[in-house]
Amino acid sequence: MPRYVAFLRGVSPMNAKMPELKRCFEAAGFTNVRTVLSSGNVVFDATSRSELALARKAEAAMTESLDRSFWTVVRPVARLQALIDADPFRNFRLPATAKRVVTFLREPFDPPPKLPPEKDGARILAIQGAEIFTAYTPVPGTPAFMALLEKTFGSAITTRTWDTVRKCAAA
Repeated sequence: MPRYVAFLRGVSPMNAKMPELKRCFEAAGFTNVRTVLSSGNVVFDATSRSELALARKAEAAMTESLDRSFWTVVRPVARLQALIDADPFRNFRLPATAKRVVTFLREPFDPPPKLPPEKDGARILAIQGAEIFTAYTPVPGTPAFMALLEKTFGSAITTRTWDTVRKCAAA
């Protein structure tokens, strides 16, 4: 049975408990459910369906069980592993302190936008299908990279560090 990762937008320990999210996914009929970290990453097995259908099924289960839902993007673990193996960040000269970030869309942005220039240490490096690769150097204050991403792609996105993506794919 295929393994998937659901990335939920806006989840934190303050607004959703991981055991509750796990129960929602199990109630939706997903199996071998596991949460990774406390930022809304749920790994599960499901019969092969479209990523969008799986996301909507998860959102409906959250609405039913939690009386709220978090916007969800689903990716097959195999696809995440292919991204990790290809390492889209390796072709860029990034400072050792740079944070590597992957932003997920439900569908590819069509047409792909022209990539904006660097803003306050944040730069969108590449777009591959429905994944956006960004790097930024942490600066105290507002997260410039999120402002740059939302200005370019809107708010129908969810973002994870490269390390989190690797942990989810390995779970």
